[in-house]
Amino acid sequence: MFEFETVQELKPNDEILEIIENYDYAVKNGKIKHLKATNLQFIEPTEYLITYPSTLTIYEYKVNEITNKNFYIKEYKQKYNLKEIKQILIKLKI
Repeated sequence: MFEFETVQELKPNDEILEIIENYDYAVKNGKIKHLKATNLQFIEPTEYLITYPSTLTIYEYKVNEITNKNFYIKEYKQKYNLKEIKQILIKLKI
């Protein structure tokens, strides 16, 4: 049986929470887990599920990428950086 140990709890991004505070949304904190008896780590992203005015699922990953695009929108199937996510959320509000 696999045994996981939570190494770190990932908190939601404050800037995104400020933008979506007037929307209907739910946030699920992410985690970094370590598979015991190995050196493998797994990342569960922070999930922002916006249900109104439109349905949108945004995943925030804690990774060090060259492109610096830590966000993924499930419905659009694309990666974004923080600036692009802010613009999409503001446009969603209009």
